[in-house]
Amino acid sequence: MVRWLSGAILAAGHGQRLRPASGAVPKPLIELGGQPLLLRQIDVLIKAGMSPIHTIVNSETHRLMNQRGVLPPNGVELLVCDTANSMESLLKLGEHIIPGLFLLMTVDAVLYAADIRNFVTNATKIVANPRLRLDGVVGVVKWRGDAKPLFVGMADDGLITAFGERQSSTVTAGVYLFSTAIFLHAAEARMRGLNAMRRFLAMLLEKKRRFAALEVPRAIDIDDAADLKAAHEMLARESE
Repeated sequence: MVRWLSGAILAAGHGQRLRPASGAVPKPLIELGGQPLLLRQIDVLIKAGMSPIHTIVNSETHRLMNQRGVLPPNGVELLVCDTANSMESLLKLGEHIIPGLFLLMTVDAVLYAADIRNFVTNATKIVANPRLRLDGVVGVVKWRGDAKPLFVGMADDGLITAFGERQSSTVTAGVYLFSTAIFLHAAEARMRGLNAMRRFLAMLLEKKRRFAALEVPRAIDIDDAADLKAAHEMLARESE
């Protein structure tokens, strides 16, 4: 378990592709493993030692949370903001995260809790190596054909060389260990008119920020009904 590592969860999107399968329920409130996705992610980060934890949701999700009595536990800062895109959600979170390292997860990234703990342990060791001069470690997984993933290009030494749409065998797993130094580039990202977190990450590489890739065994990015079914099956195996 790692002490004094902040946690952050991106949960401000609308999840339009999943709406037909969710009964129009916003993605953070879709039930998985007996609890809403948002609360599951919070629970995973708490068990991995994150404190404090910051999460951002949009006003629709917040309204339904109040109606349903979905309350984050103590020690979780809930930001409510109708941001224009995922990059703006990340930058908004950055205004609240204390300087240092933080673990970021997207609300729809489903990983085994043990794999998250292992990622935290191994990623913090990697980023602590002064010879690498890293600004973060990105969890990656083998691409299994899911739509619109964030592909990752890597050098032989494991350093990331590209983020984007160019197809490769590896994609992000929805879990990241970052230094808050990445937020020093927020103003330039906005000046350029970037409109997605993936484009912000690509810009960070342009600015010579350094990230290592760390493979996780299994991750599901929930975007449609098939992903949701696979996530239910995955968690059922976890509890066996």
